[in-house]
This record gives sequence, C-alpha cells and structure tokens, in this order.
Amino acid sequence: MQAAPVRATAIPTFTDALRAMESLLMSGGQRTARRNAWTSVLEDRRRAKDRVEAQRVLDSAVAEG
Repeated sequence: MQAAPVRATAIPTFTDALRAMESLLMSGGQRTARRNAWTSVLEDRRRAKDRVEAQRVLDSAVAEG
C-alpha cells in the first residue's frame, strides 16, 4: 500500500493575505509609494536608535573623563 502523496503548498501568511488585498485595492504606483514610505519610516527609526546610542556613548565618555 502506498502513502498518499504530500502536497508542498505553503499556507499563506497574514502578510501574504494583506499583500493580496493590497494588490486588489491599490494600483501599482500606490503600492510602491506606500512601501517606499514604510521603508523610510523604518530607516528613520534605525537612525534615531543610532543617535540615542551615540549620545549614550558620548555621555559615558564625558562622565569618565
């Protein structure tokens, strides 16, 4: 007796579902603009985190010196 064949289809993630809805509701240009804006937000957060860390290092150097 042979085992039933296994299908290797991935279960869609929540992100996949959101992107599918996005593609139905928005034109390509709007999608690109939204993604570019989100990338900018993430980059701004990274730079802010770096600034906080640099300030922390400077403050500790002043306190030691």
